[in-house]
Amino acid sequence: MKADIATYVRKCLTCAKVKAEHQTPLGLLQQPEIPVWKWERITMDFITKLPRTQSGYDSIWVIVDRLTKSAHFIPVNEKFKTKKLARLYLKEIVFKHGVPVSIILDRDPIFAS
Repeated sequence: MKADIATYVRKCLTCAKVKAEHQTPLGLLQQPEIPVWKWERITMDFITKLPRTQSGYDSIWVIVDRLTKSAHFIPVNEKFKTKKLARLYLKEIVFKHGVPVSIILDRDPIFAS
């Protein structure tokens, strides 16, 4: 019976119309600006669900310079808090390359906090 109710609600047009959105609506896609200087504009994302290493890492934080396409691959753990990731970011990116003008990233919850 539970499965029948779930199917009915999923297919119900009225239910779909009144269902609350949990995320803000997405804007239109925009062409990113072309970087003028290296490490001025970067992108970042996580590669997750990897086998755990002996050091305890199970993910890779990928940070790429959009002009030169050079990248940093930083081993991390999925359980790292935002504060620890911020320290890593300062140590591995800002101290070596300076503060970027813009950062492109996905809507990963870790970046929302």
